[in-house]
Amino acid sequence: MVDAVRELEGKVAIVTGSARNIGRFTAEELARAGAAVVINGRSSPELCEEVADGIVQAGGKAIAIQANISDQDEVARMMKQVADEFGGIDILVNNASWRNIVPFEELDYATYERARSVAMDGCFICSKAVLPYMMPRGEGNIIGIGGVGSTMGAPGRAHAAATKNGMHAMIRGMALDLAKYNIRCNVCVVGNFDTIREGSSSVAPEHLKNDSIPLGRLGHPQDMANLVRFVVGPNASYITGQTLHCNGGLYMAL
Repeated sequence: MVDAVRELEGKVAIVTGSARNIGRFTAEELARAGAAVVINGRSSPELCEEVADGIVQAGGKAIAIQANISDQDEVARMMKQVADEFGGIDILVNNASWRNIVPFEELDYATYERARSVAMDGCFICSKAVLPYMMPRGEGNIIGIGGVGSTMGAPGRAHAAATKNGMHAMIRGMALDLAKYNIRCNVCVVGNFDTIREGSSSVAPEHLKNDSIPLGRLGHPQDMANLVRFVVGPNASYITGQTLHCNGGLYMAL
């Protein structure tokens, strides 16, 4: 077993959608593990810079890059900037998402398309874009962040569930295709967590409250950050093509 104190020393990680919540905690945790980290967001440049500055002040390495992960040109620019700054790319965490609630009878194609553009298209574009940087290094890690609603179902979330499940399937296929390059691909699925939704103070849908969770509490972003750190680290070197849930027992697949 590898000592986990600085097990990612010398690695370079990109965490999409990392200005707040799970993305932010994950970026900070990977930095504590020794990785140089890229804080990415489509908007909120001040928040992205705040996260990067905090990591640097704590003795880590980080930069903030604004880029729309659904835009191939912007993603290509981001990857080149990362490689120029840090010398390569080892870890990609596809965390960015667009979270909104729309009952299916009110759902329009534009809303569905926007959810897909982030969850599926963004994962595809970013994962393809990191390959030229990972493959020469002889290893890599690609993570997709999913949601428990994509397996359990959730009111007003049919579009999000469909696109997240598409991402899950794509990453399983990637795991098979990229294993020969020693690039591991996994999905980490968040349960009912205490996070702030953009434009809302709500932390959890009404149908998922503490009494639904066997461990009796909402998850904290640090719980997910800890899982991602393990999965991309050397102690998980034989894990690929898997979907790992972090939900306090809320969902148990039989």
